Parts: sequence; C-alpha cells; structure tokens
Amino acid sequence: MRHRHFLKLFSAGAIVLSVLAGSALANPVVVFDLNNGQILQHQDAFKRWYPASLSKLMTAYVTFRAIAAGEVQLDSPIKVTKHSASEPPSKMGFKPGSVMRLDNALKMMLVKSANDIAMAVGENVGGSQAAFAERMNAEATRLGMNGTHFVNPNGLYSPDQYTTARDLAVLVMAIRREFPQYAPWFSIEGLAVGKKAIPNYNLLIGRYPGADGMKTGFVCPSGFNMIGSATRNGRTLVAVVLGEKSAITRAEAAARLLDQGFDTPAAGSATIATLAPYGDTVSPNDMQDEICKKKARAEQSEAPPDAAAKKDVPKSPYQGKLDHVPTLVAVGLGGATGPAPKAMLDQGGQEYADVPIPSWRPDQPAPAGTGPVVAGPAAQGDQPVKVAN
Repeated sequence: MRHRHFLKLFSAGAIVLSVLAGSALANPVVVFDLNNGQILQHQDAFKRWYPASLSKLMTAYVTFRAIAAGEVQLDSPIKVTKHSASEPPSKMGFKPGSVMRLDNALKMMLVKSANDIAMAVGENVGGSQAAFAERMNAEATRLGMNGTHFVNPNGLYSPDQYTTARDLAVLVMAIRREFPQYAPWFSIEGLAVGKKAIPNYNLLIGRYPGADGMKTGFVCPSGFNMIGSATRNGRTLVAVVLGEKSAITRAEAAARLLDQGFDTPAAGSATIATLAPYGDTVSPNDMQDEICKKKARAEQSEAPPDAAAKKDVPKSPYQGKLDHVPTLVAVGLGGATGPAPKAMLDQGGQEYADVPIPSWRPDQPAPAGTGPVVAGPAAQGDQPVKVAN
C-alpha cells in the first residue's frame, strides 16, 4: 500500500485564500485547480525565474501542435545531430545520426529530461534551434505568457531564457486541456532502454497519492523547480514550485502544497487568467552561488548529487525507492517509419545533411562574391555559453 503524505498541516475547510497568500513561502509558487483555473495559493507568481527543464513543457506543446497541424507524426524520424549530441547531461547519449520515433523522443525528454533529445526534437521539428525557439516564443505570446522568453528547447542556462510561475500555470492548462491524449506520458514511472531502467525525475510519481504529472527542472541559477499535478475524486490540482534547494525538498514542497489544496474548499475568485501582475516582474533571481557555488554552469545536470540526502536528516518519503515494482515504458532507437518532419525537408523534398559546410582553402583566393561561411551551431543562432566565475 502506498503511503499517504507524511505531513498534514491543516484540516479540511480550515484554510482560506487570504491565509494561504500570507504564508511564509520562500520562493515563487502557484497552486491552482486545473478544471477551472482557480488559484488556491500564490506568491511571487510574476517574478522572472530561469525555467531550466520546465522549458521542455513548451517544447512538448509546440510539438503537439505541430503533430495536430500535420507537420510531423508520432512515428516520424527524429535524428540526433552533432549539435544535439553535444548537449550536456542529463542526456541519453545517443551518437550523431541515431534515429528514433518522435513519440519515443518525447517520452525520453519528459521522463529522463534528456537535453540532447530535447534539442534533437527542436532541431527536427523546427528546422534549427533558433527557428524552434521562435515558435516557442510565438506560442508563449499567443497564450499570454507575457513574462516568458525562450532561446533553446531544453532549458540549459541562458540569461535570455526566463519565465514566471504564473506563465507556467498557463502553459500547463494549455497542454492538459488541448492535448489530453498525451496526459499519460507525464505520469510514466520509468523508461526501459534495453536492459536499463530509467526512473522519472518527478519524485511524486508513484509516491504521492493521485500524482499524474508533470515535470522537474534544475540549473544552478534556478535552483530546483517542479510542476506537480495530482487528481483526487475528480479534482485535479497543480503546484508550481520554483527555486527549491534540492530534488527532495522540491518534491516535499509540491506535495505539501497539494495536500493543502485538496484540504481547501473552493474559495476566492482569482484565476490564472484574471490574476493581475504584481511585485518585481523584471529582475530574475540567480541562485548560482547558493545552490552550486563550486559547480560551473556548463557542468549542470537535471539530477545532481542531492545535498539533502544526509545521514543526520530524517528520511523523506521522496528519498527512497518506490514501494512497488515500477511500470516501465520501453523506448529506444529505430521504428521511425513515418514521414520526415517538414521543417527538415527543403523545397525539393531532400533532407539536409548534418555535416559542416566547407570553407574556402586559406591558401587559395576565394571566388568573387564569396563571403565567410559559418557552419555548425553558430549558424543556427546559438550563442556561446557564458560560465559564471
């Protein structure tokens, strides 16, 4: 029998919105009812924050819309480019040229939070990282995510990639309402890649009663982010938690907020759509020194060593293994029999080769009218990664 969450702070009906809004929270949070968008709790909901791998939710949303538009199919090939293969962990580690089905790629991206696969999805569906980022921003604008900007599909640190807790709530509502057929992907307990089992980084899945999504994220400047959803008695609540200190504490915080939400009757009239901006909406918080003082930004991983797992700290229910055999979903390479993504085909229907464009020999004069040639990631609009000192 799966355990119930270990801490119940309030009895049913004892909380009202004003009390929740005034609680001593240390970082941005939003708790809301997915069915009607009603907000049960919020703090610093409009403060800019680095999304980290929560960015992959927008990557999934853009891809879902591309599928609906007929640009790509679930069995379409997603090819790992040299650029995507070079992305730092968390990653699958497939070699350049490897090909997988789009649906398998999305599952790896959402469960393993694989940066290389997210970049491959973006490059294949969008044609390039820059082109896909434009689509991410276009969708953010259309949805009213006014405090959000993207430059990459995987959430690796960039000062120009930011969002807010409120905007993430808007995105979650769009995904769950528009594409309910993909909801099971967000609650997968783990993946089977050959003989290897990969657990979901969302520690609520399989541990918190009713947990059914959605995503985690980590880079040093953001701290540990999480969006957790759960459904009980037909009521689905979502907790957006940004800037926690560890993978364990973000799960505990999300579970505690969901507990409070389920114990709270409907109250107040504020919704995700009607909540007015407040507070500091310009300056993003940077937790680099607090979270990873000695870790370079280029060395970040979605699941780094957890500082909370110490011998003298009481064991959290989100720290141990599942109390049941996890249900694994098999994924891997191959099986991509569908049409190639339209963005990866030129007007003649030929696939672009993932090879560097040759430059003119330096010992020979360049032909008239030939300018410098830029190849590789720089040609796709990427910017060099700046590592904090």
